[in-house]
Amino acid sequence: MEFSHASFHGTMKSEAENVLNAILPQLKLLSMAVMGLILAHRKFQVVPKETFKILSRLVFALFLPCLIFIDLGSCISLTNFIHWWFIPVNVVLSTAIGCVLGLLVAVICRPPPEYFRLTIIMTAFGNTGNLALAIVSAVCDSSDNPFGDDCSSTGVAYVSFSQWVAVILGCTLVYHMMEPPLENSEIVEEGAEIEEIPTEIEIEETPTDNLSVPLLVEAEWPGLEEKETENCKTPFIARLFHSISSISRTTFPDLDSVQEGRTCLAEPRMVRKIRIVAGKTPYRHILQPPITASALAIIIGLVPAIKSFVFDDDSVVSFITDSLDFMADAMVPSTMLVLGGMLAEGPNESSLGIRTTIGIIVARLLILPLLGIGVVITADKFNFLVSGDQMYRFVLLLQYTTPSAILLGAIASLRGYAVNEASALLFWQHVFALFSLTVYIIVYFNVILSFI
Repeated sequence: MEFSHASFHGTMKSEAENVLNAILPQLKLLSMAVMGLILAHRKFQVVPKETFKILSRLVFALFLPCLIFIDLGSCISLTNFIHWWFIPVNVVLSTAIGCVLGLLVAVICRPPPEYFRLTIIMTAFGNTGNLALAIVSAVCDSSDNPFGDDCSSTGVAYVSFSQWVAVILGCTLVYHMMEPPLENSEIVEEGAEIEEIPTEIEIEETPTDNLSVPLLVEAEWPGLEEKETENCKTPFIARLFHSISSISRTTFPDLDSVQEGRTCLAEPRMVRKIRIVAGKTPYRHILQPPITASALAIIIGLVPAIKSFVFDDDSVVSFITDSLDFMADAMVPSTMLVLGGMLAEGPNESSLGIRTTIGIIVARLLILPLLGIGVVITADKFNFLVSGDQMYRFVLLLQYTTPSAILLGAIASLRGYAVNEASALLFWQHVFALFSLTVYIIVYFNVILSFI
């Protein structure tokens, strides 16, 4: 009887500790975000918006790359590189499942037609970078965290290992999904050459308010909105496919017939369209400081001799890595201050509709994490995951739990599409994520991780 009472008391204490370990990290992050909100609030104006933009650039160009390089480089090895394969795959899976959810939200909630694609991508593409790193760092800050002594370094390494996939998706899928609607554009004149379509497109750009650019545009990928390309504010894909499909086949007799007296195999129309779109995709945006740091860390970490020379404590270059480590410590507080500054601006006016806004929030923050639990449990049953590594599973679950990526706001500004609607959605998602993240982390600590 005494043994049973002691066992019950121990179980209750363990559950209470898990709840406390789940809540405290969120309170730490919340307190830093509140500080940023107060400093940036228009009533106080202690710190101007321009300062937050500079801080955001420091996070992007210095603090985050230092954090990624130090923790990923010291943890990665050829064996780990092979074992961690499911982390980037999980990012693709979470985005694909999110797209299906977003499509259901769009069908059920029926947003305005011009925001159909916005509804899908805002549901699908989550913040698997800065916010996930902040959560992992806050969870590992406690000495009695459930993941052990190497909690912080391994957790940051896992999150960093998925960064390159998220950036590739952002510069390809998200970039093209966020293109402006076709409704105000003019159809390419009949008889125009297919190759010339991208350069002949002319569209009236949607006017944007340049007097006060929202901080969210600078919050995760500063400077992206400045890198405008020839077709970034035009419905390039819609114009290309619509104009070609509407032109009579007789207009292009040479596409699949004789040219210069010789019979040649014509390039399939769909292949040609895809090639043109690929040529207009801004791949150069992928090579940013965090991705460069990830690539450098992986290259160094895969070569034992170089890894030892760079990351060993008694190395002759240890003073450099120590300096980078000091700067990496500034990443989480700086990120949360910028997030607080973004929330201080409040939500912009949105034409999306309350029903669709609520639908996106519910799908992204409540339903998608439940589906993510199923994906991770299934992957574990098939032995796709690293055996016995709970932090590995926790990071995989986080990829389904975070709100939409703030990067979406920057891409919306870059493309001149639904800037106010993206801003409003990001604001409300991050407000409600304070509660949903806490609830799901409690669930992960008390239920899921104990069974996986």
